[in-house]
Amino acid sequence: MTPSHTLTGEEPEHLTQAARCQAQVDPLAARRAPGDPPWDVYLTGTVFLDIIFTGLDSAPVRGTESWARGMGSSPGGVANMAAALARLGLRTALAAAFGDDHYGEYCWDALERGEGIDLSASRTVPGWHSPVTVSMAYEGERTMVSHGHEPPSQAVFIQEAAQAPPRARAAVASLTPGRSAPWIARAAREGARIFADVGWDETGAWDLAGLAELEHCEAFLPNAEEAKRYTGSDCPRLAAHALTAHVPVAVVTLGAEGAYAVDRRTGETAEVPAIAVEALDPTGAGDVFVAGFVTGSLAGWPLADRLAFAGLTAALSVQEFGGSLSAPGWSEIGAWWRRVQSLPGQDPKALERYAFLDGLVPKELDRPWPLRRAVPTIGFRRSG
Repeated sequence: MTPSHTLTGEEPEHLTQAARCQAQVDPLAARRAPGDPPWDVYLTGTVFLDIIFTGLDSAPVRGTESWARGMGSSPGGVANMAAALARLGLRTALAAAFGDDHYGEYCWDALERGEGIDLSASRTVPGWHSPVTVSMAYEGERTMVSHGHEPPSQAVFIQEAAQAPPRARAAVASLTPGRSAPWIARAAREGARIFADVGWDETGAWDLAGLAELEHCEAFLPNAEEAKRYTGSDCPRLAAHALTAHVPVAVVTLGAEGAYAVDRRTGETAEVPAIAVEALDPTGAGDVFVAGFVTGSLAGWPLADRLAFAGLTAALSVQEFGGSLSAPGWSEIGAWWRRVQSLPGQDPKALERYAFLDGLVPKELDRPWPLRRAVPTIGFRRSG
């Protein structure tokens, strides 16, 4: 298993007819021009094999055996974001280490062949087994157990791949307090727009100075609690405004309340309420939200449309199980838009918020919905 693609100024090799049909919509079609970067989005990180147990009536109880009514498997970790971007029609390149076990082969195949993601910058690491996460979903929440080892060639991999990102319109980065990621500055210098989220600060410092690469970012997308802690504000909306002293666009997710965003450059603010759905599994919803916002940003949409689209894609994702398995594509988005317009008693103002989808979603679905994503169980051969 070795990279088979080369980076050129032409249409990327991975955009086969099957991949183009899968995307159905190119949200950047009107903005593409000769000489554009070969990739829309670049990202790097760790790929996990996710094994998801579903249909549990309650949390597992110590000393007992629980049987799940369903199970699926898919690439996880950074693959959640990569799959979400690719399904929205963005040409996506991923740099990651893969184990040379069956798990690694499965994840590579699911991402490259199944999702049309370019893995030219990725590497297979001999003798390293793939990191694994087992997720148990119940009552709208999930419990996860993970296991993995640092790949023996991690330092070489980072130097060869992540430190030399391919030319792309944008990059998505996950900032880690106190840890430097020089590839972000390099990508920004070469013209990539950087969109960043952040994890929980285990040090408890909550110091923006510890996020060294924030100065290279166009947009920062923390959740409400993270935003408040980093700014010392009691209000997530005020925190968003405070963050624009450090980054041009601040987007703060508000959980069940939706999301709020500020663009320092234009003076725009936007707040969009969350879409009420029955949440089965929140795994990967944050990644899908970021992917939706990146898509709208690269397409040049108004801030409120970007925020609404991000919230919609995240809401659709939590109605399915798994991380990369649940990321919606244009078939799901189009089906939702047609269905919601046909329901009686809809608030016209609420529908107007998503009217921009009219010119985007496929007029006809060429496949049944919901879609069957990655091969659900390792060991089955790919059909068709």
